[in-house]
Amino acid sequence: MTADGFDAPGRPTVPWSTRWALDGELWRRAARWGSTRGPAWFVRASPPVIGAVACALASERRRAVARNLKRAVGSRGAVRDTLDVVRTFATYASCLAETLGAGSVHDVLPAVIVRGELHVVDACARGAGLVIATAHTAGWEAAGPLVARDLGLRVMIAESPEPDPAARRIQDEARATHGVLVAHVGEDPLAALPLLRHLRGGGAVALQIDRAPPGVRTRQVRMFGAPGVVPEGPLRLAALTGAPIVPIFCARIGYRRYVIHVGPSFVLARAAGDAELDDAAQHLADAMQDFVRAHPTDWFAFD
Repeated sequence: MTADGFDAPGRPTVPWSTRWALDGELWRRAARWGSTRGPAWFVRASPPVIGAVACALASERRRAVARNLKRAVGSRGAVRDTLDVVRTFATYASCLAETLGAGSVHDVLPAVIVRGELHVVDACARGAGLVIATAHTAGWEAAGPLVARDLGLRVMIAESPEPDPAARRIQDEARATHGVLVAHVGEDPLAALPLLRHLRGGGAVALQIDRAPPGVRTRQVRMFGAPGVVPEGPLRLAALTGAPIVPIFCARIGYRRYVIHVGPSFVLARAAGDAELDDAAQHLADAMQDFVRAHPTDWFAFD
């Protein structure tokens, strides 16, 4: 660490507790190393084991996953509930390893089954860009390379900044290998400008609707039989640009194998009022709810 408060020139100081966190730089760097340099059997077999260990160590996140699974599908018995929590961590670790393996000898685009592909084709035919409403699910990043490869769209993922900038860079570099851009947006309204420019240039922007960071505007919805919220950002972006919104959610069904569920797209008027925005938010919430109930352990609700 240098005297000016930086770990290295231009790199802000990050507490060691953050760097050692499960989503921090040191674990992310280790995962990147193992995913790119480990033998094929290790790359394939180790992530579920590592995920199970992380489940045992991360008590707060383990409890959060248990609560969210119960919200989504109810209790299915003590043993089944426990196994589902462990399976969620194991699936997350497997997906992370497959993402971080980009650019290595193990890197191949995943085998993907697309259900509802014509919804994407129809939406792209409008030529106004595409707003992808997705969630923190298994392999949701697989949709980006798929759209980029098969439809010729430039894909940008919008997400909140991670606490550890170094960990964020490691993952962003892996995504960039497959041609996926990343925009880190927070409470600053100007952070959305790159998303607007990308959409107006005919690109696709993917935003996650299952988390609402502090300070962002939301719409009230019903989800899993209880009140919930959906971030307003995807709806406003679509209304401003005329880009259709299409819900896309992914599940992992095997090693580098995913199924992508695509729902019908819709378009919002530029002057969409509260009633239209509320209906659109509920439509997205219903699509996510249906997917999560079908694939509960593919939903990475760690908060």
